[in-house]
Amino acid sequence: MAYRKIGQNHSEALRPRESLMIREVDKAEIRRWRKRGFYSENALVKLLIKNGYNATRVPVSNPSLNPLPDVIARKDSHIYAFEVKNAGYYAYFPKQQIEKLFRFLDELIPMEKRDKHAVLAAHLGKKWVFKQIDWRDWEKNKLPEKARILKRDRGNFCLEKGN
Repeated sequence: MAYRKIGQNHSEALRPRESLMIREVDKAEIRRWRKRGFYSENALVKLLIKNGYNATRVPVSNPSLNPLPDVIARKDSHIYAFEVKNAGYYAYFPKQQIEKLFRFLDELIPMEKRDKHAVLAAHLGKKWVFKQIDWRDWEKNKLPEKARILKRDRGNFCLEKGN
């Protein structure tokens, strides 16, 4: 029994053994990709703690529709929900992930909006860039389809000050 990739003709069919090898390679690549994400999330938690926050990584092992951030932090009376990406030069944050931050803060944190912050965190080599998303953008349904952070960006969130 032979398998073939989509778009290939019958002469380029794969044997089942080759098909399994491709799957194993894909699994290994996914594991490496996820390890980078876990590393950046843990590095952010350590950085936040160093800057006076109480912080923890949310151990969600698969992408889900549940409104959970990658990292939750608190400093004084403020709560922060972080979506974290590890990248080389730029990081993209899909709208759905940004919406999950706001849903988490809105549905699960019973505080004034002025004290709740949705923050995108891009770990770009040794550099971190943070971008806080405004509540008004979410409330008016004006979130971008994809938010992008470049390595050369300055960001609009100061970790030391918490704003």
